[in-house]
Amino acid sequence: MTIAHLVIAETAVDHLGLERIDLAISREALGKAHLGAHTLDDRVAAIERVAARRPWLGVVVVRARLIVDVAEGYDVVVMGADKWAQVNDPAWYGGDHSARDRAIAALPRVAVAPRAGLPVPDEVSLPVPDHIADISATAVRRGRSEWAAE
Repeated sequence: MTIAHLVIAETAVDHLGLERIDLAISREALGKAHLGAHTLDDRVAAIERVAARRPWLGVVVVRARLIVDVAEGYDVVVMGADKWAQVNDPAWYGGDHSARDRAIAALPRVAVAPRAGLPVPDEVSLPVPDHIADISATAVRRGRSEWAAE
């Protein structure tokens, strides 16, 4: 969990008036096969340590891969602009634009954290500080130091 994940979660709670936010970790995240299943327990444990000191923050592990399935039963789905781009890409729905449109229509309220270079519609944009827009878990795994403090 990066500092950006935590700031996005805190901003969503404050800006949207949420009592709780769950960080959903997919057992097999789309587009992230490089992480491998063997790191799942380590990732979950690290995030649970961060969440333990924040009563408004939860962690759930899901089998769902598509955001529309992960978000089922929630009032709001919060994601970064990179995930929003993925949600809108028909490639993740077998190239079927209609399937993509149905998935987007089935989402609960959407809040998207901007990310450098990726478009976010104003109506779903979450007002996060500009300095977190270039923080990514991939970059942190490669040596950057923006891990969230426990």
